[in-house]
Amino acid sequence: MEALIHQDKTFDKVIYPGKAIRNREFEDCIFRNCDFSNGDFSQNRFTDCQFMGCNLAMLKLNRSTLSNVRFKECKLTGINFSECEEFLFTVRFEGCLLDYASFLKRKMPKTHFINTSLKNTVFEQAILTKAVFENTDLAGAVFERTQLNEANLVTAYNYIIDPELNTIKKAKFSQYGLSGLLAKYDIQIQ
Repeated sequence: MEALIHQDKTFDKVIYPGKAIRNREFEDCIFRNCDFSNGDFSQNRFTDCQFMGCNLAMLKLNRSTLSNVRFKECKLTGINFSECEEFLFTVRFEGCLLDYASFLKRKMPKTHFINTSLKNTVFEQAILTKAVFENTDLAGAVFERTQLNEANLVTAYNYIIDPELNTIKKAKFSQYGLSGLLAKYDIQIQ
């Protein structure tokens, strides 16, 4: 990973915890079963990349670009995604552990969180319009001044979302997750 630009490469079982990999560009790359926990990926650019089965816990992403990046079955605990570049920020999470992560003020409409744990994750002031929370655990997640218009939380669970503090027009919730939400807010119950 010493080169500055990486295209169409697969990184398999790279064990590099606590190390810095900075000022690199990764395009159409696959990271499989790697350990970059407690590392520093600041000022990198990831475009159309996939991380599968990786340990990225507490990874620093200051001023990094994540454009169309997919995370599958990864450990991403404690990552502050709000430090990433806002421009082109598009991510997808499937089967991930995202506990204690932060998406503070992050614009991420249509983002998919599938079979993912988001315990104590911060979504304060985030834009999550049309986001999908499919079978996600949101215990302790912080939603304040969050835009959840048309978001799908039908199969999400353990969340507390105050309709007085968040925009939830036409968001979808199951009847089991309704506690505290009222129909006058134009919520679709499915």
